[in-house]
Amino acid sequence: MNGRRFTRFAAIDWSGARGSRHPGIALALCDSGDTAPELVSPPDRHWSRTGIRDWILERAADPLLIGFDMSFCAPILDRGAYLPGESSATDARAFWAYVDAQSEDEDLGAASFLGSRRGRHFYLGAADGPKARFMHFRRCEQHFNASGGGKVTTVYDAIGAAQVAKASFAGMRLLHALDGKVAIWPFDPLPASGAVVVEIYTAIAARAAGLPKGRSKLRDAAALDAALAALDTRPHAPLARYDDHATDAILAAAWLRANAARADLWNPPALTAEIARAEGWTFGIG
Repeated sequence: MNGRRFTRFAAIDWSGARGSRHPGIALALCDSGDTAPELVSPPDRHWSRTGIRDWILERAADPLLIGFDMSFCAPILDRGAYLPGESSATDARAFWAYVDAQSEDEDLGAASFLGSRRGRHFYLGAADGPKARFMHFRRCEQHFNASGGGKVTTVYDAIGAAQVAKASFAGMRLLHALDGKVAIWPFDPLPASGAVVVEIYTAIAARAAGLPKGRSKLRDAAALDAALAALDTRPHAPLARYDDHATDAILAAAWLRANAARADLWNPPALTAEIARAEGWTFGIG
């Protein structure tokens, strides 16, 4: 696996919010070297999910590594089903297609998919019963927790500021749209050329930049530059606004560049062919 072939690196802070324009989406991009990633301006005031899709497809042939801060699939290996009693999908691609076909939301959204299944598959509040009943994890998340990486959330928990469910299921619709046009690791092997999309966890980038657990959000220029320096990256161009979306994307793009050539991250010992096919893996979890 030749991660050294990439010359451009993008990180996307994603959103599962309703609607078609999302202030919660940020895209940062950098080239090889040590210059700081820069935010890519959206075609309109805010990025749409379909706008991100189109941006990627236009660059499908480029040596571009793209990281998304979301879960690329739901867990299946422990229970034998992504949505027990409902979906018959047995691999990630079939499940992406199922989620897309069952979601009527605009702009690749999936909020209605979760809402119509609350209490059965998704936790959206106390009325859904004990939250512990919904706490199911993929093998990569179990591995990360067991190795002391920190507490990760499940795609079945759709409430609270830390939830990843809405963004992840919207992301599965995006992956369905990209499938066959852009390589999606590890569901696809790392190809010899072209763009590759990977799942990332911005907390891993924050730890690598020296930020302690629970204090990984960067909200001013000095803190962002200090974190970038830890990743051998020069100071960034000043931002109009320092929010978690922008700074997470900038730091994650720099982290991707710093780690893209690591063979151990492309071939983690715990990643089996079955896991790669059915659940996927977070790039950066060894």
